[in-house]
Amino acid sequence: MLPVIALVGRPNVGKSTLYNALTRSRDALVADYPGLTRDRKYGHGQFNDKTYILIDTGGLSGEAEELDEQMAKQTLLAIDEANIVLILVDGRAGITAADESIARQIRRLGKNIHLVINKTDGIDIETAQSDFASLGFAGSFPIAATHKKGVTQLIETLLGDWPEWEENLDDKYKGIRVAIVGKPNVGKSTLVNRMLGEERVVAMDMPGTTRDSIYIPFEHDGKDYTLIDTAGVRRQKSVKESVEKFSVIKTLQAVDNSNVTIIMIDAREGISDQDLHLLGYSIDSGRALIIVINKWDGMSNEKKEQIKEELERRLSFVQFAKIYFISALHGSNVGLLYNAINKAYDSAMKNLSTSALTRILDNAVQGHQPPTIRGRRIKLRYAHQGGMNPPIVVIHGNQTDLLPKSYTRYLMNHFIEALKLTGTPMRMEFKTSDNPYAKRSNPRRPAKKPGKTPFGKSIKKKNKVKTREHSRHK
Repeated sequence: MLPVIALVGRPNVGKSTLYNALTRSRDALVADYPGLTRDRKYGHGQFNDKTYILIDTGGLSGEAEELDEQMAKQTLLAIDEANIVLILVDGRAGITAADESIARQIRRLGKNIHLVINKTDGIDIETAQSDFASLGFAGSFPIAATHKKGVTQLIETLLGDWPEWEENLDDKYKGIRVAIVGKPNVGKSTLVNRMLGEERVVAMDMPGTTRDSIYIPFEHDGKDYTLIDTAGVRRQKSVKESVEKFSVIKTLQAVDNSNVTIIMIDAREGISDQDLHLLGYSIDSGRALIIVINKWDGMSNEKKEQIKEELERRLSFVQFAKIYFISALHGSNVGLLYNAINKAYDSAMKNLSTSALTRILDNAVQGHQPPTIRGRRIKLRYAHQGGMNPPIVVIHGNQTDLLPKSYTRYLMNHFIEALKLTGTPMRMEFKTSDNPYAKRSNPRRPAKKPGKTPFGKSIKKKNKVKTREHSRHK
């Protein structure tokens, strides 16, 4: 199972800044203003090509009682979901009564807790560590999240020997793993039962019937599949029951464990912000994606056209994903999903040769040359595959770090079209070759190779013969 890390602490200590540094994004709002994060936020982090889940929480200050009480509930839910809890403190401000109160309350929960001292740039680290020694932690991690100083060492220490990463899901579950996610009561369990052809999971017209992720292996047309029926993901403010507080993190872990993710949307309710969050999380995880609009039967043609226009407008960022309009209750168009799953899985697991990728790269460069930067044109030399699910293409060249985002999008669209990828996102990485002339003062003059003097003799400079003219003018 993937590790889950929760960031807690009082307001404005840098939790969202550390969240953005670890997820390599700008998803969390960051400003020099206390209490900016109100709700808990989920994200992906990468460590040695492996994934972990990160939770950013609101600060605990005790100033506004009603709001702070709600934020405290969100923080406690995040702690319950997490395997590792990081308490962040401000190294410049020093220890406060709020820090002592937070550390005392969280220590009672019996979690794996670590102290992180942020904003240590420009101050004496040993003094800061001794200042927070009274909190009673065995050690601490000094970092500067704004400059990403000490962040890598923090994650290496926490996750360097994480045991549960060694679990091989391919051996445990046969075939294609398909996660079905969506809001409560959108019809996930009904779709699972329809695809299985039997009443395997409880399906009721009441949200929250499924409380845990259920893994169901089965066979269809000679192919092995594992369906993952997940609990509904609703807004965190709506999560009240103690059993349901684990459902969100289990759903996100099911997405990470899957090969193909089916996101279900209720046609009668339209696209909500929670649906878009799930879409964004699935894209970040790199899983193949299928969008299913359920409860399509019994709607008027006018309403159907309105929904299609809304889908085209709000889902423009997932053009690679196919959209299917079904009725899980009556079975309309459900049979089309097997073909869609197989195509998306084949695209995500496609084995790409270096020669084919380099040929596609050459065609793309001939069709549209890279721009000129500082009087030199960017050169893209060759491409090779860097991974699967999602497909990763690694391109080598010169000055690739200066490549504009518009040209990166052009290359990505060209590769997707040439490789005929459907239903899966694609990632592109760039590697810049070392410049052999970078250390020379004059790059055009060849460097002199240091050699030995023949026969070990030292060559002495000959003294010039002085003439009468030299001595006369001396």
